[in-house]
Amino acid sequence: MVINLARRCATAFVLVFLLGSFLSAPASAQPSSLKWGECPAGTPRQVSCASLQVPLDYAKPDGKQITLTVSGMGSLSSPHFLLVNPGGPGASGLGTEKLVFSQLPQDVAQQYAVFSFDPRGIGASTPVSCGDTSKLAPHPASPYEPAGLPQERKREDLAKQIAAQCAENGKDLLPHLTTENAARDMDRIREALGKDKIDYLGYSYGTKLGATYATLFPTHTGRMILDSVVDPTVTTYQTQFQQNTALQARAEQLFAWTAERDSTYHLGTTASAVKASWNELREKLAAQPADGKTGVSELDDLLASAMYGDWAWPSLMQAVASHRGGDSTGLNVAAGQARYAVDPGQLAYNCADAGWPRNWATWHADTAKSAAAAPLFAWLNSWYSAPCAFWRVPPSPEVRIGSAPVPPILLLQGKDDAATPLVGAQRMHRVLRGSSLLVDGGGNHAAYLNEPNPCVDDKAAHYLLTGELPADGTCPAGGEEAAPSGG
Repeated sequence: MVINLARRCATAFVLVFLLGSFLSAPASAQPSSLKWGECPAGTPRQVSCASLQVPLDYAKPDGKQITLTVSGMGSLSSPHFLLVNPGGPGASGLGTEKLVFSQLPQDVAQQYAVFSFDPRGIGASTPVSCGDTSKLAPHPASPYEPAGLPQERKREDLAKQIAAQCAENGKDLLPHLTTENAARDMDRIREALGKDKIDYLGYSYGTKLGATYATLFPTHTGRMILDSVVDPTVTTYQTQFQQNTALQARAEQLFAWTAERDSTYHLGTTASAVKASWNELREKLAAQPADGKTGVSELDDLLASAMYGDWAWPSLMQAVASHRGGDSTGLNVAAGQARYAVDPGQLAYNCADAGWPRNWATWHADTAKSAAAAPLFAWLNSWYSAPCAFWRVPPSPEVRIGSAPVPPILLLQGKDDAATPLVGAQRMHRVLRGSSLLVDGGGNHAAYLNEPNPCVDDKAAHYLLTGELPADGTCPAGGEEAAPSGG
């Protein structure tokens, strides 16, 4: 993902497990000789920790070693272990297992212990650093769409500085933060847990990670669910342009939704009227940020964040309505939470892709073309990833997903998901031969287990319990019945 749900150089990580009432087993069921001890600061209470050494460079397996951080819930004597990744790239996984475990149907939870982890370079797994970048991106920021060449050059220089700081501060770890290495780390986790096969649930970027693992280690891949699916056939650079048009379409849905509630928000009775109100607000904030805090770029960040789930729409539009009425408090708070900040881990994994043009003129031309169809998001998305144009670490060859036969995999996808558009799931379905694709009629990102949908949930539960894939199908958002689909 170029836009992600959680925006965010050393040599040690920690393997973390929820013990006691959360993760338990008889001593005879312990999967390895891991020694438990105290956890890193900030780890949730009632968690115990142990260390797992893995190679920094898998081409030199006996060379420098680092460690991984994993968290878990359930019983170590469970028949199945489910490993979860929340996406990003760059999102911390610690704690995700608690959310997943608590939402699994009871009969599924009885069969599973659930684990998550901070991938190498992330969070408790010794994060890669780009140094202090706060002064490089002051707020309120200049508009994402440059008014002219000087403004564009200023942002281009900012991207160069970020890339340079990342290279300087993360030089030991940075070359080894790749999806392939993260997948190989997953297999070391599997081995440490004493399992011949590991089951897996991946969201967003986690679908790319899971599909990479299945391609590299098909005989060790158990039941795998990939939700909100990344396109495996294009580069990360190309992905951002897929996102732009999908984000714009999702914003149009927001404007129509708001128009239907004009009695609440008073922003217009038609989608076009609401859109005009939104663009008027952008112009005003570009000229004068609200309370000196929220300018047009911060508003654009807030809109991009709200495209992940329609659960965010009421608070967003209420903040806008209140601002128009003279109270900017809600707008400032929401924009402050959503505004862009440099995420070293996300950049490290994204910029490892070989597909980034190193000629800014190409970026400019492609972004200007995309902006004609997606004016609210094209420049924003390009500037988020612009350091990749100047990345100083050579790109790494990527595993061609589906280049080896894989076990049966279940793909879940929202029809109007903007962060990972439907076309990506359809292409993943084709390259992962034997997979099944369920498309729900909504647009929320990473919806599985995060919002009820009996049509999807029941079929996924049956798969987790039996390994039997459902037929390809479509489900209404929150619907009860699936309809046949050609995938």
